[in-house]
Order: sequence, then C-alpha cells, then structure tokens
Amino acid sequence: MATSHDLDPRARSLLRAMIAQYIRDGVPVGSRTLAKHAGLDVSPATIRNVMSDLEDIGLVTTPHTSAGRVPTAQGYRVFVDSLLQVEPMASGEVERLGRQLPHQLGTQGLLNNVSEMLSAMSHFVGLVTVPRREQFSLRHIDFVALEPSRVLVILVFTDNEVQNRIVATRRPYSSSELEQTANYLNATFTGRPLPEIRAQLQRELRDARSAMERVLSVAADVTEAAFTPGADEDVLVAGQTRLMGVQDLSDLDRLRDLFDTFARKKELLQLLEGCIHAQGVRLFIGEETGHAPLGQCSIVTAPYGTDGKVLGVLGVIGPTRMAYERVIPMVQATATVLSTALNRALP
Repeated sequence: MATSHDLDPRARSLLRAMIAQYIRDGVPVGSRTLAKHAGLDVSPATIRNVMSDLEDIGLVTTPHTSAGRVPTAQGYRVFVDSLLQVEPMASGEVERLGRQLPHQLGTQGLLNNVSEMLSAMSHFVGLVTVPRREQFSLRHIDFVALEPSRVLVILVFTDNEVQNRIVATRRPYSSSELEQTANYLNATFTGRPLPEIRAQLQRELRDARSAMERVLSVAADVTEAAFTPGADEDVLVAGQTRLMGVQDLSDLDRLRDLFDTFARKKELLQLLEGCIHAQGVRLFIGEETGHAPLGQCSIVTAPYGTDGKVLGVLGVIGPTRMAYERVIPMVQATATVLSTALNRALP
C-alpha cells in the first residue's frame, strides 16, 4: 500500500490539491484545472505524468467517461493521514455545542440530541451507540403488582434514566411483600450496578438461613428478569434521508443497500464497538469498513464516556467525498461535549 513517504514533494502537493479540488467540486479533476489551482509552477503535461504515476500506485483513478481523475479510497487515506491539516474546533463553537446538550435530559435524551446534532452539522448521518444499562448504578427501585405473577419493576438510574420493565414471577406477591423487598434493595444496593446487585442477591440467597430468606427469595425472583440485559436499542441513527441528496450515493440500488444496513444496525454496531478503545478519532474509508453497502462511504468516529470510562462511540457516516477537515474536529468536539454533559448528569 502506497504512503505519502513514497511520494516526492511535487507529487504530494498535486495529490493534495487534486483531492481538495474534487471534494470541493465533485467532478473529476483534469490536468489543466489542476495546473490552474494547484499553486505550482508546473505545466499540464508534467501534471499528467505525475497523475499517471499516482494512478499506477492506486491513489487516483480515471472514470470511464472522463479525462479527469478522482481519488481512490487509498488516495483518501493518504490524504487524511499525512496531507490534510486538521484544526480543532474553535473554543467558542465547542461551548455553543455544549449549550445544546442540557444535562437534565438524561442519558437517552442526550444521545438522541447528539445523533440529530451530528446529522444537522455534517449534513450526513449521525449515529451514537447506546451505553448498556449495566454500566450505570441504581438509584432507586419500586415494584407494582399488576396481575397474578406479573410485576412492574421501576428502575431509576444515577444518570436520571427511568426504565419500566414487566416481569413474570414464580408466584403472586402481595403489595406488602413487594414494598418490603423494594425497601431492602434500596437500603442495601443503591449506588451499585445491576449485575453486581444480581450476583450478590444470588449469593445471599444461597447462604441465607434466617428470616431474611423470604425477602431475598422475593428479591431474587422479581429482579432476575428485570436485571438481565434486554434488547434495548443499541445504536441511534439520525439523518439517513440526507444521503438521498448526495451525488456520489445517488444510485438507487446502493441507497437501498445502505438503508437496509441502517435498519438492521448489526453491522454498524460491530463497526462502532470496534472503535470503543480507540484514542480519539478513528476513520474508515470505503472498503476499510469491511461491509459492502458502506463501500462508497466514510465513517468518522470518536469514543465518549465519563470519569475516564468509555461508555460508547459516536460518529458521522457520509460519502468518501466529504470535507474531512471539517467533519473530523466536529466529531471530536461532539464527543467531548457529550462526555462533559454526562459527567454533569451523574452525581
């Protein structure tokens, strides 16, 4: 695979200018156009020779219907890694982003806001992975008897999220039994994550030889299903329809495959979860995603979290012909303000 180190300064400058021109205009770049805009004192003939060399090593290609050239995914990779100068988003812009994320929304509200915000800022698709509930601690729990052997479990987490889960129990429970059990759980386990609570309840029930055994038995029964990770939404995706107006993705079959990928979300989740331990921004260009429907797309991602613990990943999906110098700092800044908002939301 070619890198910028394989190129002489003139080839580097021409490749940078050609890709920047193509990102800006969206049409194949010819030698005369490049000679006019590259800022180098070189002739169109010399540029044609350099472009031919760049095509030979796989950094540019010539569409069948054009005399101009366009970058390949490998060309974009060289451009982003070593030819592009990316400046952080201005502090005033970062502060403005932060003001759009009031912490009173709770985690789900923040994440919905962020996916919509990324889409609006980039004009592409914004996405955010949803943290697993077991990553947050319990603040309060209540039980409501609904009908024989069915109980509504109300879980309040430390990030202000409230979840209601209906569980089937081994036998009917009275309101007093459920109240006594909730009081015990709130007094004993507040501030601890669900998997830890569940494991300790099972241990204590095995060891119990006292009057507490009845309470522990009820607690273990009604929390068994409620504390088990469910099929909550894993990825929030916003702005899919924006891609319908993108020239590079206008093929209907390609759009259909893309929308199927967004609907299934499985491939997106796998890709994003692979970025969860990345340091800062990570970028996938074209076939680097490993998924054919995303072959004409680029994905820019960054992790977010609280107190040094990564909770998820956010990002933007757009065409490979995107303004990377604008999208990369935008994604990084959004991860920063989301992490700040989550830190404010947690006690």
